[in-house]
Amino acid sequence: MGWAIELERTTSPKQKPKVSELGFGKYFTDHMFIMNYDEGQGWHHPRIVPYQPISLDPAAKVFHYGQTVFEGLKAYRTADNRIRLFRPSKNLQRLNLSNDRLSIPEIDEQLFLEALLSLVRVDSDWIPGEPETSLYIRPFVIANEPLLGVSPSKQYLFMIILSPVGSYYAEGINPVSIHVESHYVRAVEGGVGTAKTAGNYAAGLKAQEGASEKGYTQVLWLDGVHRRYVEEVGSMNVFFKIGDTVVTPQLNGSFLAGITRDSTLQLLRHWGVPVEERPITIDELVEACRSGELKEAFGTGTAAVISPIGELSYRDEKLVIGSGETGPVSKRLYDTLTGIQYGRVEDPFGWMMEL
Repeated sequence: MGWAIELERTTSPKQKPKVSELGFGKYFTDHMFIMNYDEGQGWHHPRIVPYQPISLDPAAKVFHYGQTVFEGLKAYRTADNRIRLFRPSKNLQRLNLSNDRLSIPEIDEQLFLEALLSLVRVDSDWIPGEPETSLYIRPFVIANEPLLGVSPSKQYLFMIILSPVGSYYAEGINPVSIHVESHYVRAVEGGVGTAKTAGNYAAGLKAQEGASEKGYTQVLWLDGVHRRYVEEVGSMNVFFKIGDTVVTPQLNGSFLAGITRDSTLQLLRHWGVPVEERPITIDELVEACRSGELKEAFGTGTAAVISPIGELSYRDEKLVIGSGETGPVSKRLYDTLTGIQYGRVEDPFGWMMEL
């Protein structure tokens, strides 16, 4: 079914920033998508309008009870000037899974896709064309009913904003050092860890601050019950090459089912690399690192794609992984995934969608 998406073009286009100044999430395009939900009426009035502040009542439920979800994906400009998106249908499906967990009404996936594609087309001149740059796409839902009462909101806003972003690795892909967090926990099975919701990220800030003060880039989270099982690193899924096998924590409902994680698993199996999704204890990792069996480790996510890990710190012991350099599996995954996204490498899975 086709949806009538209103379009109001800006009369005051912004000056685009220099590519060297982009960074991540600092600048926003000329337009945004917005749609309302009211109980009894459903989702309605889809529209693209000039990028602008929004007005919310101080009693809006999002402020008091955290009823909000979001997604993150990218649009890429190829060397021959085509515009492509990476597996957007997976983001649409995951947003509705998050909606369901947070008691937010489902959004029609076809409408979501039409809104996303329409907005990217309107602001397509904001998609940078330099190597490894892209347009970050942030869909999100907030509860805006002005009522102080712990119950699902009867009103919502669904919005999409766009941000041109620079290369995540401006100076090349290099391993990061990770602190294993053994005090704070981010989520537990049965909670909202499997949803992409704001509170999950707020819950990680304290541990991240502590890791940064000690000189570490990110936090490796352990499970919230036993404090033994590895879950994810920062806001990324995590993989380890132990011997000849690549292992990753199996999905258990306490951390996000990453789209880059799924893509990584598909690629490894396509290449014939032994892969296991299973529980991994921190003790197993420490022992594998001490014995030299832990050859590589890396995080996976939309922003960095592949983030190699060169060192773990656990209970004041520093554990260097492999040679401490980016390993061959990490490098091959990064080159292949980004190659598919930018049209430099064949896409055998049909992941890319062209505008």
